[in-house]
Amino acid sequence: MSAVLTMLGDIHPILVCLLVCFAKALEICIQSVKTCLLVKGQKFRAAFLGFCECMVWGLVISTIISSLGDNFILLLFYGVGYSIGLYIGSMVDAHLAFGTSNIELIANEASTKLIVDYLKQHNKGFTVLRGHGAKEAMNMIYIVLPRKEVAATIKGIKEVATEHVFFVTSEVSKYNGGYGVSK
Repeated sequence: MSAVLTMLGDIHPILVCLLVCFAKALEICIQSVKTCLLVKGQKFRAAFLGFCECMVWGLVISTIISSLGDNFILLLFYGVGYSIGLYIGSMVDAHLAFGTSNIELIANEASTKLIVDYLKQHNKGFTVLRGHGAKEAMNMIYIVLPRKEVAATIKGIKEVATEHVFFVTSEVSKYNGGYGVSK
């Protein structure tokens, strides 16, 4: 470890700050995606990312941690790296879209028919429950599908049913059975 500290001492201080910022951003990005995977029940992928996170921490961050308290600029870059890592980690998670989601819709009768036809055409499983709203009969439509398909499905539903539709989406961590969904 002292060899790494000696090597860092030979590098321009701004480059050390940028290295610290990059390493912290990488670590926190990995940590963010790992946490999302863990919450979604994807233990093996999360464990692999946990290993990668520890390697980044062990090889880079821990070599400079003792000097953070003495160097405000280094601490500032460390904090910026943390923030960047959180931001990028959330973007990576959104892009990868691991897991399963639930879309719940509340729609009037006319929109329900259009939505059901759309879902049947696109081979999506769904359940419709009849209900009553404040002014008219309404239906609840439940759809469970891979998270990667949520945006396209919502876009398609909005194209066919333009009024009287309320959407709620949520993450699903566990499910069993159903039509059109495989785990």
